[in-house]
Amino acid sequence: MADVMIFAPSPLLTVTIEDDGGGPDLHVHPGGQGVWQARMLRTFGRSVAICAALTGEVGRVVRHLLEDDGVEVHPVLREGRGAGYVHDRRGGERVVVAESAGEPLSRHELDELYALALREALDARIVLLSGPANEGILPDDVYRRLAADLSAAGRPPIVDLAGARLAAALEGGVRLAKVSDDELHAAGEATGDSVAELVAAARRIRDAGARSVVISRAGRSTLLVDGDLAYAVSVPVMEEVDPRGAGDSFTAALVSALLDDEPVTEAVALGVAAGALNVTRHGLGSGDAEAIRRLRGRVTVEEWAMDEAGSFTPGQLAAQAEEVDGE
Repeated sequence: MADVMIFAPSPLLTVTIEDDGGGPDLHVHPGGQGVWQARMLRTFGRSVAICAALTGEVGRVVRHLLEDDGVEVHPVLREGRGAGYVHDRRGGERVVVAESAGEPLSRHELDELYALALREALDARIVLLSGPANEGILPDDVYRRLAADLSAAGRPPIVDLAGARLAAALEGGVRLAKVSDDELHAAGEATGDSVAELVAAARRIRDAGARSVVISRAGRSTLLVDGDLAYAVSVPVMEEVDPRGAGDSFTAALVSALLDDEPVTEAVALGVAAGALNVTRHGLGSGDAEAIRRLRGRVTVEEWAMDEAGSFTPGQLAAQAEEVDGE
């Protein structure tokens, strides 16, 4: 029985070329949203099961690497072109050498993956639904079905999704939805950056089917709407090395805290600390658990009182203006 079951429909094989001064050095890892979340959860000592479609030679390598990392893998094995990339970072910036989006799941493969996910979710303490790195791998409606069936079975999931996938999952009902402000802007759910507008978007997501909603904002306070309450969660800004994977570290740390029955405000505080420290590293979804716990002590959680119309007090509106001016 795993602490967390992660639905990760199409993991990646990632190959990165580095140069440590002695010549080219190849780094080969499994990747993708669910994998990076699993990596951080393992950092916190949590047991993790992943349900995924693994394709061809790429899939066989991904499975081996995941199992080496202590992740329990429940795969749908198939032939074809697996998802992955080769990036060259010897010049300091990522240069794409080659990328493969992977192939869509057939109806039979999707049925098998769906059954695996339901089976493993029934034994897991928390279920986390993540998305594929590329479009067209599986229909968005799968997330609605999974959320609805998991909720009916007493396992409402946590979702780290955006756009149509998030909307589909909300129809089924979720325990917590995490999304970034950039993803809300891309989906047309928000047009501005004010706290008031983003909290209003979070409340719409809540009303669509989430108990709690978290909106991450790079370099600024994270917003949490939990029931009728809204919070701003802030952490000191770290010097950025690589921002990729910070959101997945955030989600994984949040889930780890919920496994300890922490209040959602404290879970978000740990997630904020993990995301802040992840940007200081090259490894995606990686970090030092003790460093994250210590940084959590520097995280502030401020409740933002709203009236029934969702309006803030004049003092809070002034604080929002100061935050924007200080960017």
